[in-house]
Amino acid sequence: MEVNEILKKVKKIEIKTKAISQHLFSGEYHSAFKGRGMSFSEVREYSYGDDIRHIDWNVTARTNFPHIKVFEEEREMNIMFLIDVSKSALFGTSSYLKSDYITELCAVLAFSAMTNNDKVGAILFSDEIEHYIPPKKGKKQILRIIRELVDVKTNKQGTNIEKALRYFDNVSKKRTTVFVLSDFIDENFQDALKIISKKHDLIGIRVYDEGEKKLPDLGLIQVMDQETKKEIILDTSSKVVQQKYIHKFNQRSQNLQECFRQMKGELLNISTEEDYIKALLKFFKKRAS
Repeated sequence: MEVNEILKKVKKIEIKTKAISQHLFSGEYHSAFKGRGMSFSEVREYSYGDDIRHIDWNVTARTNFPHIKVFEEEREMNIMFLIDVSKSALFGTSSYLKSDYITELCAVLAFSAMTNNDKVGAILFSDEIEHYIPPKKGKKQILRIIRELVDVKTNKQGTNIEKALRYFDNVSKKRTTVFVLSDFIDENFQDALKIISKKHDLIGIRVYDEGEKKLPDLGLIQVMDQETKKEIILDTSSKVVQQKYIHKFNQRSQNLQECFRQMKGELLNISTEEDYIKALLKFFKKRAS
């Protein structure tokens, strides 16, 4: 992609997603994602209704009048996006490729974080770590992440979520809100997920295409068996084969949901045909309740 094309696409995404985050998500994001805790702000005279547990006895003794300590929420957080840029993300049967949909989702969340003065970083991965962007504040940082997503180049076919999680674990220095944006077409990442969930606030966003839920009737086709890695002939017109395909998709969805539940993480399943604005608003409100 030429430089001018990249810049135009980045600008288009910025205009769309920044407006959404400012007008719709600022309050919801603030409520859904809490800061690190409460920090001391000031001491003031006691007023009726104040929590007596916050009385500053030293100041009270000096002034002969009760004073309390005032605390405020520490809002600044680290947000890290682990973004799947493998070849499977380039699939799409609707108006969106999964990769484009993930890019917009990431941009909306990143601009929402920016309005709260949070630091934002990203790890782009396939079956290797493609790019690491350390957390920083500001619009320039958000645009850098979008630009990398728009212009990412990889020849990798596979997805290795475990490698991305372990890489993040090695570079993270403080508690972080971690978004894993992927179609989660991968296996054997549960142990790494468990490690991250114990240290950080873990949120998975699984993006799928409706075409992945149902096998199209294409007659006899040659495919590769994911377990044996052998090529086989598949009769896609067979009702039995189609039902097995649907069952496998649903089973994978249930297993992933259960995995995040056990890790005390959260998982948002979202189709590229869904309005991600409504899906995110619903998710934010549920998380804040």
